[in-house]
Amino acid sequence: MDDAYALLCLQLEWGADEAIAPDPIDRFRPLEPSPVERPEPVLRPAAPPAAPPPGTSAERALAVAGRAATLEDLRAAVAAFDGCALRDTASNTVFAEGDPSSPTLIIGEPPGREEDRGGHPFAGPEGALLDQMLASIRLDRNHLMLTPLLPWRPPGGRPVNAGELAVCLPFLHRLIGLLRPRRLVLFGPTAARSLLAPGTNRRRPPRGWTEATIPGLPHALPTLALPGLAEMLKTPPLRKDAWVGLRQLRHTLDEEQTRS
Repeated sequence: MDDAYALLCLQLEWGADEAIAPDPIDRFRPLEPSPVERPEPVLRPAAPPAAPPPGTSAERALAVAGRAATLEDLRAAVAAFDGCALRDTASNTVFAEGDPSSPTLIIGEPPGREEDRGGHPFAGPEGALLDQMLASIRLDRNHLMLTPLLPWRPPGGRPVNAGELAVCLPFLHRLIGLLRPRRLVLFGPTAARSLLAPGTNRRRPPRGWTEATIPGLPHALPTLALPGLAEMLKTPPLRKDAWVGLRQLRHTLDEEQTRS
C-alpha cells in the first residue's frame, strides 16, 4: 500500500492530472455518431384492387359505343374494349374500311382467317369473290363502306354465340349511326339474323329489299340480304341468288342517279 501511495505521489509530482485507463485509447479513431432517433414507420393498409366497371359486358359496350362521336373515336373504342373474350383470341381487330360518304354499307359475316391475319374486312378468297361480284354491277369497294359483323374472329372460325353478338352489336349499331347510309347489303345468314326483324330470321335470307331497324336511327334502312361469300365459294349455285340481289342493287342505284 505504501509503495502504491508513493508511486501516486511521484506521478503527481511529474504532472499527471488524470487517471489512465487500463487499456490504451486510440485517439485517431473517428468518433461514432450519436444514434439518431427515427420515427416508427406508419403502416397504411394496401389500396384495394380497382373494381371492374359496373354493368354487364353488353351494357358496357353500349355505353362505350354511345360515347364515340366520330369513326376514329369508335375505332379506338373497339380496339381498347376488354369486355369480349373474342378480343383476347383474335390476332387483329377488323374495323370498317372504305368511303365513309358512301350511301351503301356492306356488312359481312364475322372475320375469317385472312381478315383476322391482316386486320382488313373482306380479304382472301371471299374478298376476291366480292370484288368480282361488285365489278359485275360496275361497283368498286373503294367507293363503298365495308365492315364485318363483328370486329374479332371467333376461335377457329366457330359460329358466334348469342352472348358475343350482344356485346359486339352495339359497336356495329353505332357505326351505322355515324355513317348514316341509305341502304345496307348483308352477306351471310348470321348478319341477316342479327340485323333484320325477328320475322325474317330464317335459314335462307329473304329475297329482295327488306328493312333493318337500327337502334338510334329514326327510320328503318332498306336492306338486301345475300348468301355468305364463304358459302358461295363452297356452293356455287348460291351465286344465282346473289346475282338477283346485286341486280336489284344496281337498279336502285341507277334510279337514284336518274332522280339526282
